[in-house]
Amino acid sequence: MHGFSRWAAMAVMAASLMIAPTAWAQDGARKDTFKIGLLLPMTGPFQSTGWQANAAVQLFLKQRGSTVAGRKIEIVLKDDGGVTDAAKRIAQELIVNDKVDALLGFGLTPIAFAVAPLATEAKIPMIVTVASTSVVVDRSPYIVRTIQTIPQIANVIGAWAAKNGIKNAVSIVSDYAPGIDAEKWIGQSFEQGGGKLIERLRPPLINPDFAPFLQRARDGSPEAIFAFVPAGVGAIFAKQFVERGMDKSGIKIVAMSDVMDDDVLNGMGDAVLGVISGGPYAVAHNSPQNKAFVAAFKAANGNRRPNIVSVAAYDGMELLWRALVATKGAGDGTAMVAAMKGLQWESPRGPVTIDPMTRDIVQNIYMRKVERVDGELHNVEFETTPAVKDPAR
Repeated sequence: MHGFSRWAAMAVMAASLMIAPTAWAQDGARKDTFKIGLLLPMTGPFQSTGWQANAAVQLFLKQRGSTVAGRKIEIVLKDDGGVTDAAKRIAQELIVNDKVDALLGFGLTPIAFAVAPLATEAKIPMIVTVASTSVVVDRSPYIVRTIQTIPQIANVIGAWAAKNGIKNAVSIVSDYAPGIDAEKWIGQSFEQGGGKLIERLRPPLINPDFAPFLQRARDGSPEAIFAFVPAGVGAIFAKQFVERGMDKSGIKIVAMSDVMDDDVLNGMGDAVLGVISGGPYAVAHNSPQNKAFVAAFKAANGNRRPNIVSVAAYDGMELLWRALVATKGAGDGTAMVAAMKGLQWESPRGPVTIDPMTRDIVQNIYMRKVERVDGELHNVEFETTPAVKDPAR
């Protein structure tokens, strides 16, 4: 009996030696690839956002190659249509079925909120390149943001307006978390500077009709309208502003950068000449890095302009790339997020840092004015507030 037990033990040991290399090979094969799940609105009202982000990711890989720190980068693109329930289901599939090592995108704040618990449970980096509500990063310790926060921009805009002689204004913002953030922070800094916000209007986010809100604003005879709508919807806002003759009314638009989005600005027409906006990026930003980025983006995409969404996605890839280098390709989510904290680099928008305390981006905020340059409409920067942190955090 004793001999049989000894033989059985040896047989089990031999079997484990045969299984171990197979398991190692399977694990090694998985680790050779670093999968990034892109969760973006490729269809629906926010599809320009998805297109911009995906185009930037593809450009990044074209320029850098698809291997870093011994890992081959694989992109798994999924369309959520800008619908929260769909996004949550798709994110679950990306994590469970596709076994992605990181998530990137999130075209709207409600989508980021819905997916955050899944990233926490899976312990994978969740790189937010669009959703801009301040509290997004609080929803998961695995979230790192590369675009902006609304208060970061709005605080600068309101202070600028008060400092430059605007005494009263009406705010028109899309009725969802980022819009309410914009309304709060523009109004707060504007009134701290001596201005008066006389009315706060909130058009619906989905299928917006700005006309009645613009008319109501006009009836109040303000000196300015403070505006915020999601990227890609600004063209509708500008069109309805002109249709009501408000471009000739003497009422200024002072906007968040999304309203004068570079992707659609050139099609808005001369009525938007002189519109002031604040934001972290413009195609006309004058730096060697941006000139190279814009030229490469246009060459790869039929001369279409990039915007802040594409820059944020490009920087999201930069962030993942640098974290993989820092962790020597290990790809463990906790280690990667730790490696991201405090990272600094020169983005097409200017110098950026990932705040090690908040995991949000620190960046310059530029005040810009729409001007015609070389026959095209551009947001031309005229004032810089350097190294702005989110004042809400």
